[in-house]
Amino acid sequence: MNAVNNKNISIIGVPLHYGADREGVDMGPGGIRGANLHERLSVLGYQLSDLGDLSVSRSLQPAKPGEKLKYLDEIVKVNRQLCDTVAEEMSKGQFPLVLGGDHSIAIGTIKGVLQHVKRLGVIWFDAHTDVNTEQTTGSGNIHGMSLAAPLGFGHQDLTSIGGAETKLLPENVVIIGARSIDPGERAFLKEKGIRVFTMHDIDRNGMKQVMEEAMDIVTNGTDGVHLSLDLDGMDPGDAPGVGTPVSGGMSYRECHFAMELLFERDILVSAEIVELNPVLDQHNKTANTAVELIGSVFGERIL
Repeated sequence: MNAVNNKNISIIGVPLHYGADREGVDMGPGGIRGANLHERLSVLGYQLSDLGDLSVSRSLQPAKPGEKLKYLDEIVKVNRQLCDTVAEEMSKGQFPLVLGGDHSIAIGTIKGVLQHVKRLGVIWFDAHTDVNTEQTTGSGNIHGMSLAAPLGFGHQDLTSIGGAETKLLPENVVIIGARSIDPGERAFLKEKGIRVFTMHDIDRNGMKQVMEEAMDIVTNGTDGVHLSLDLDGMDPGDAPGVGTPVSGGMSYRECHFAMELLFERDILVSAEIVELNPVLDQHNKTANTAVELIGSVFGERIL
């Protein structure tokens, strides 16, 4: 059940901004839909079922200074709902395409996919590695813990979503495009043996070699692959509408090429695209780019 031969896509919006603790990213799902997402996928022959947006509380008190797990209860609630929704759609044979929201929603998406795909590979496109826990975080923002939790590390309210025993294996995960890694994350990644392709690797070896190696890793012994695409993995010149931009990122064409290679390998069972902040965008540039990248994931070609 993958992108090439599964023509049935369920679109799930998650307007969550509490993981980033910055408003605007909650408008991401609407921004992506508004950039002609449905038309683009329909032209490619996909049958779309748009479930609308999950419910997120709008009236939380501001987080306290120094808090290590900001807005934990609401983030757990939304991610549990997302986990259940993704699992239910996959049980119907649907391909879940999740629109964020901040990257904390990856916890719910991945845990939902894991209900069906016991050995899941993950390709994580991101400027950051998101493997902090409350012990290592500097900000307390849970979007920086969104890969640690599905691996089974962090607060038990996060790791227990979809079942604490249901988790990713470090050897089935790759991170691509990283260039902002906290000291605690660096130690974690080395200790767990998670393969990280930094921007240095992309500069040195090119996107083709990086993607081929990455896809070999995430398909080795797995039953399917999840794509988690954080738009801040791209260079801010190509994707200005993100909350935590980091200069020196992947170019527009590098990202498209990576998505095209993923389609060719026919390995995806699920995907999410996160961290679009329309408030910070310039003339909808990032929203349009997001939809163009989704097009490439699902087989759109230049010729």
